[in-house]
Amino acid sequence: MTDNSAPDHSGIDDPDIDADVDAAAEVLAEARQRLAEAPADLVVSNHAMGLYELAAIHLTAAPPNLVEAALAIDALGCLVDGLGERLGENHEVLRDALENIRLAFVQVKNTL
Repeated sequence: MTDNSAPDHSGIDDPDIDADVDAAAEVLAEARQRLAEAPADLVVSNHAMGLYELAAIHLTAAPPNLVEAALAIDALGCLVDGLGERLGENHEVLRDALENIRLAFVQVKNTL
C-alpha cells in the first residue's frame, strides 16, 4: 500500500524551507481572513459563475463534452434554483446566466 501523506521533513534544518513554510502559512491565513469577511452570497455567486464558465468550456470544446457540461449546468441550477433570493443582488444575473447556458446546451446538442 502506498503512503500518500506529506513527506516527513523532521530533522531537516533548512532556514529557507522554514521561511517558505512560514510565508505560505501567512498567505493562507490572510486569504482565510478575507474569505471570512466576504458576504457568503458573494462567495457563493462567484462559485456559481465558475460553474457557468466550466459548462461553457465543455460546450465549446472540440468535440463538445455534453456529459461534463450537463453536470456543471445541473450544479449551477441547484445553486440558483435552490437558493433563489438568498443569493442577494446576484440572483437575477445568475438566473439569466443559467437560462442562457441551458439554451446553449440544447443548441449544441441539436447540432451533433
